[in-house]
Amino acid sequence: MKERTFVIKNPAGMHARPATKLVTLANHFKADVFIRYEDHQVNMKSVMGVLSLGIHGGSTITVRADGDDEEEALDAIEDLLRDFNMP
Repeated sequence: MKERTFVIKNPAGMHARPATKLVTLANHFKADVFIRYEDHQVNMKSVMGVLSLGIHGGSTITVRADGDDEEEALDAIEDLLRDFNMP
């Protein structure tokens, strides 16, 4: 199991479009992938779960992956979040 912490710099936060991209990406991996925000954790392979967190711009999230391709999953998620955070 590995995890990484990210800051959502986009002022719009985690709205439907980036959440859908994130979920689609997470579903490409065999690893179980979870996202934690404040005191809540959800399966990152569920768009409703990710949106239910209500992640605002400036928020810190933690992504945890557990499985054979956990490192690859976290690398890909990091790349996507970096693109999402660009102004």
